[in-house]
Amino acid sequence: MTSHSATLFTIAVGSSDPIYRQLIEQTRRLVAAGVLAPGDVLPSVREVALALAVNPMTVSKAYNMLETEGVLSRARGIGMLVAERPAQAHSRRDREDLLRPTLQRAAAEARQLELDPDAVLALFKKILKEEP
Repeated sequence: MTSHSATLFTIAVGSSDPIYRQLIEQTRRLVAAGVLAPGDVLPSVREVALALAVNPMTVSKAYNMLETEGVLSRARGIGMLVAERPAQAHSRRDREDLLRPTLQRAAAEARQLELDPDAVLALFKKILKEEP
C-alpha cells in the first residue's frame, strides 16, 4: 500500500473541462497506466483541495464519482483507495480510449491554428520525449 501526495494531480486552468472532470480523467489514466496500483491510498480531499486551490467539494465530487464507477473504494479510517479490481481495464485499447479525448481537442486546436499535420506530429513527438 503506497500513499500518494496531492502533487499527483494537476489542473489545466484554461481548460474548458470542469476541474472535477479533469481529476477523474487523471485518476483513470494513472490507474490504467499502473501508476496507481490496487490498494494505493489517494491524498485526502483536503490535501488535494489545498494543493490545487480548489473547493473541497470539487475533489469530493470527483472521488465520489470514481467510487461509484468502481475505480476507488472508501476505507474507514484510511480514506480513498484504488479498488482491488478497478473497473478500468488496463489493455492498450482502453488506455488509448482514455487518451483519445485529449488528442481530439489538440487536433481541433491545430486545425484552428491552420498548422500542418506533419509539423503537429513532429511537435507531439518532441513533447513526448521531454521530461514531465
